[in-house]
Amino acid sequence: MVLSVQDRKDIISKFQSSPNDTGSAAVQIALITERISYISNHLKANPKDFAGERGLNKLVGQRKRLLAYLKKSDFAKYQQVTKELKLRK
Repeated sequence: MVLSVQDRKDIISKFQSSPNDTGSAAVQIALITERISYISNHLKANPKDFAGERGLNKLVGQRKRLLAYLKKSDFAKYQQVTKELKLRK
């Protein structure tokens, strides 16, 4: 995987709501966003990597679903996450 263990821990600690929280929607969105940025840069250098492009599309869809869930369930957290990750204007 592209993210080192320390990078994952930093992202998780930044977005977790409690010390044992490693899988909440906010944490998942942050981790997926990092993966999306890495794959996007990879595709700029390798434009014919169609399998990578499909993986990127799947990640974008997954993040979109998680954002919709977070918006529906905890709007304040949704605003915080989108602001911090600079996802929406």
